[in-house]
Amino acid sequence: MPVRYGFRHAEEGDDYDDLDADELLRLVSDELLETGDLEEAIDRLLREGFTTKDGQRIDGLRDLLEQSRQKRRELEQQADPDGELQRYRDWLSEIEETEADALQELLSEATDSGDERRSEVTRDLVNERSMQRDLMPERLAERLSAYQNYDFVSSEAREQYEELMQELRQDVLDTYFEANKDFLSSPDPEELARMRDMMDALSTMIEQDRRGEPIDPGFDEFMEKFGDYFPGAETLEDVIRAMAERAAAAEAMFNSLSGEQQRELRELFGQMMQDMDLNFAMNRLTSNLRQATPDIDWNRQPRMRGGEPTSFSRATDIAEQLGDLRNLEEFMGQANAAQGLPEVDIEAVRRNLGPDAAKQIEALQRALKGLKESGFVDRHGGRLELTAKGVRQIGNQALKDLFSQLSHSATLGSHRQASVDRGGDREESSKAWEPGQALSLHLPQTLRNAIFRSGPGTPVSLHPDDFEVEEYEAIRRSATVFAIDLSLSMAMRGNLAPAKKMTLALTQLIRSRFPRDFVAVVGFGETAQEIRVEDIPSLSIDYNYGTNLQHALALSRFLMRAETGERQIVVVTDGEPTAHLLSNGEPFFAWPPVPETLQMTMAEVLRCTKAGITINTFALDIERSQFPFVEQIGRVNGGRTFYTSVDELGTYVLDDFVRHRRAS
Repeated sequence: MPVRYGFRHAEEGDDYDDLDADELLRLVSDELLETGDLEEAIDRLLREGFTTKDGQRIDGLRDLLEQSRQKRRELEQQADPDGELQRYRDWLSEIEETEADALQELLSEATDSGDERRSEVTRDLVNERSMQRDLMPERLAERLSAYQNYDFVSSEAREQYEELMQELRQDVLDTYFEANKDFLSSPDPEELARMRDMMDALSTMIEQDRRGEPIDPGFDEFMEKFGDYFPGAETLEDVIRAMAERAAAAEAMFNSLSGEQQRELRELFGQMMQDMDLNFAMNRLTSNLRQATPDIDWNRQPRMRGGEPTSFSRATDIAEQLGDLRNLEEFMGQANAAQGLPEVDIEAVRRNLGPDAAKQIEALQRALKGLKESGFVDRHGGRLELTAKGVRQIGNQALKDLFSQLSHSATLGSHRQASVDRGGDREESSKAWEPGQALSLHLPQTLRNAIFRSGPGTPVSLHPDDFEVEEYEAIRRSATVFAIDLSLSMAMRGNLAPAKKMTLALTQLIRSRFPRDFVAVVGFGETAQEIRVEDIPSLSIDYNYGTNLQHALALSRFLMRAETGERQIVVVTDGEPTAHLLSNGEPFFAWPPVPETLQMTMAEVLRCTKAGITINTFALDIERSQFPFVEQIGRVNGGRTFYTSVDELGTYVLDDFVRHRRAS
């Protein structure tokens, strides 16, 4: 999209509150966890819009795209350059009728006078004028030019012709110099000569720049002479851009007509410019502008089918707007909104769609920029990706959501105890309190935070954000592996995104609350593999079949082989085991499950049990009578089995983890 130069000064109301990057990341996190594609998640948010935490609705690109299309349809019905041509034709016909009537009246008066000599002279005059008009060219441009040498008999017809020509000359000038309508109203020959000098000087500078020669006259000298034509321009590029976009809009106005209409209008413009001795200078400048701005579409053909005649300059205004709107629509309609949004021209949006639409685009641009500036996302290989900080932030947000759900659950929260399990000696350090954490306030630091926030004086008002809690040396460590089912059914049933969210939340809890604990994540489908926490948001399911719980348990047991203390595997699955590893290490899959798969899986359960590893299984949408194997795991291993819906998964796992981590 070409850069636009509106030379606009800042006004009141231009500054809007920055959007919270944390909130924006939260808005895209659900989509990200569902699809595993950050750019797709951001694109959808930008296209559909969103509502901020303050209740402010930010329209998406889809809404703004429809606004642009509607505006374009309205503009197309406002312009009719062919109707304007016809208006000049009709106007000239009226002038000719007025002249013919005056000649006929003159002849009648001479005849009625009875003076044969007068009648003869008058008849000769009438015949001469009639023949002169009959010999005039039919085409409007040539006919108007021919009338410049015609001696009108009717003073009214002469005045009308002069008014027509003045209006036409003004319209032609306004078509190319729209920004200077007031300045160029009724230009005299001296001003027209100055305009020609300006165009020649600008052409010379463009040609010198293209050849790599020193520019003479320099830009400062040029602006000293002709700066009143370009108010606000600061560089030669500003001047070129302003002239080029206006000239390209005039070309678009011509191109909107049929071939015959276009030829007639070009002839008319050429004749007017020739009469003002500007034709050569304008043609030279237009050619140079085309070469200097290869990014501008000089061949666009907008639809202009208005019902009323429109001046050529107004039609050019509309063509310029239509070009802006087309360019905006290209950006707003492209597949990768996150990549194109920063390039959208706010001034073009403000000119064509109004200040509200410009505010919406600016809000979207700031939102995307905020994600980058906050360090949550970065671009690698042409695509946006979450940073480690972004992954941690999503984990924190997921953890807060789960604690919020847990605190509102009468059944799950009933067994929570308001006790503090310190487990070791107090350390000198403190840390910010987090929801769900035992409240053992570090009073000096908490009071210091409150005073810094609200200022000195009493009473001191405390806010949860001020709380800092004492840190205690841990005398025990725990090890947890989250084993997440990545079989195809998890994606088909919509279970994957909640499982990913739960895993991010719990790993973030362990890393922040229990930093000495061991935590790992294993994903299992046809086979099992360890997954970095940083890769969980973008995790997707390959189209292969199998629920290889045997391999998942074996890998989890291997990852915890050097860990001491309490060890557990948290299994999240939506079905029975359907795959196991053969003796050669290759996976074997069968549905329904064959006895060998169940036997191999149970053998691994026994190994984990012998190693002192607890297996807690969270069965999603599973009927107990249909899949009894998960209960058998609990009976053999001694771990717990939870039958839960996907909506309750996170709170169940969080509640169970926190309760047993405190009690142990």
